[in-house]
Amino acid sequence: MIRKSIKLALVFTIATIMFACKNEPKTEVKSSEVKVEEKAIDVKNLEHIRTKEDQDKLTPDVVLKKLKEGNERFRNGIETHRDHSEQVRNYESGQYPKAIVLGCIDSRVPVEDVFDQGIGDLFVGRVAGNFVNEDQLGSMEYACKVAGAKLVMVLGHEHCGAVKSAIDDVKLGNITAMLTKIKPAILKSQDFTGEKTSKNEAFVKHVCENNIRNTIEQIRAKSPILKEMETKGQIKIVGAYFDLSDSSLEFVQ
Repeated sequence: MIRKSIKLALVFTIATIMFACKNEPKTEVKSSEVKVEEKAIDVKNLEHIRTKEDQDKLTPDVVLKKLKEGNERFRNGIETHRDHSEQVRNYESGQYPKAIVLGCIDSRVPVEDVFDQGIGDLFVGRVAGNFVNEDQLGSMEYACKVAGAKLVMVLGHEHCGAVKSAIDDVKLGNITAMLTKIKPAILKSQDFTGEKTSKNEAFVKHVCENNIRNTIEQIRAKSPILKEMETKGQIKIVGAYFDLSDSSLEFVQ
């Protein structure tokens, strides 16, 4: 009899607990408590230029602002979802890029990604050491005078191997002649107070910045077309230094 009573008591207790659990209010768990909110935006929320009329409405200052905003997205890991196949189809009949960027060939500085731009947004020229020559000048003139781009940007970067090689006076095949285009920046950097070697990253940065300045000077001196467009306010010619450590930009005057 006692055992039967104990068994009935246990059954009643278990049933009571199950009933209580079933009817207990559920606590809502916010998604942010279990998963970091995804940082992403839809490409449709970004303005893309698809017609000559829209491109003509842009100003150099607006384009520069858009590139700065794109770099901020890149820095902060805000991914833009793009359908590249669709973008190619959208620009099949023509292109209306906002800017031309002359950068280094360095694989750590993918220009479109650095500025969070997609297909049809930028002209990009690349050469080790981001110097300018006749071919790059012709490309810039086409981009701005013919195709309507509003901005020329010379983009240098931290730890540039071409600049370091120029400082070390490397002699190797066609690299030797190529590095002579960077040597003027080394001459401009003799005011640097400190060790003037490729081992000193502060000196390398100083030379990189002067190399950007020298390239801009060469653009203005050797392209009357671009200089006139800049004088008239039709384009801007700017320089920027890309920091590999945090993906930030420093604009070089």
